[in-house]
Amino acid sequence: MRILIVEDELHLAEALTQILKKHNYSVDAVHDGRTGLDYAQSGIYDLLLLDIMMPEMDGISVLKTLRSQGNATPVILLTAKGEISDKVTGLDYGADDYIAKPFSSEELMARIRAALRRKGEVVPEDGLKYGDLELNTSTLKLTVGGKEMKLNLKESELLELLMIRKQGVTSKEQIIEKLWGFDSDVEHNNVEVYISFLRKKLNFLNSTVRITTIRNVGYVLEVTT
Repeated sequence: MRILIVEDELHLAEALTQILKKHNYSVDAVHDGRTGLDYAQSGIYDLLLLDIMMPEMDGISVLKTLRSQGNATPVILLTAKGEISDKVTGLDYGADDYIAKPFSSEELMARIRAALRRKGEVVPEDGLKYGDLELNTSTLKLTVGGKEMKLNLKESELLELLMIRKQGVTSKEQIIEKLWGFDSDVEHNNVEVYISFLRKKLNFLNSTVRITTIRNVGYVLEVTT
């Protein structure tokens, strides 16, 4: 899953980035509201961590704009303010939650998991299942029956995306945006390489799940009999 941090305190943004990466989230961080809005409008993020007080455009204005455009991405507001009115305003404009600075990494991760559950996504701590596959996105371990194999981070992120979408076809463009970011210069052959890696590992584990190529469209998981 991919999270966008919009926070103008550089040290805090870096700390948040490291915490999220430690929990195997993909992360982008920007440092002003207008850039944050541009990134958020790409639609590739599963959750936004949005500071209220920022240059160029404040967090509440970013939130209002996103919600007015129909963007339902979960938003957790980061604020140093203690006034009830700020929290109420954020929630009224569509924030899913807020967390006041300073906060512990444990509380932050719990709030992220809760926001993602409300969105209806499978949260990494719970693990993912499809067919005979079980993927633990925290440990990057893929299990089929009694056999287990550790994936690298990009393999895990790719398989996670395909498992969440289940029978939905996922294009190479969608994979690149989710795994590398919408402004990435990664090419289609990078996706093909990771698809090949995953196919070999599924075969090694004797899984009944296959990654099927839909010509000129993308990839989909299928369970064979």
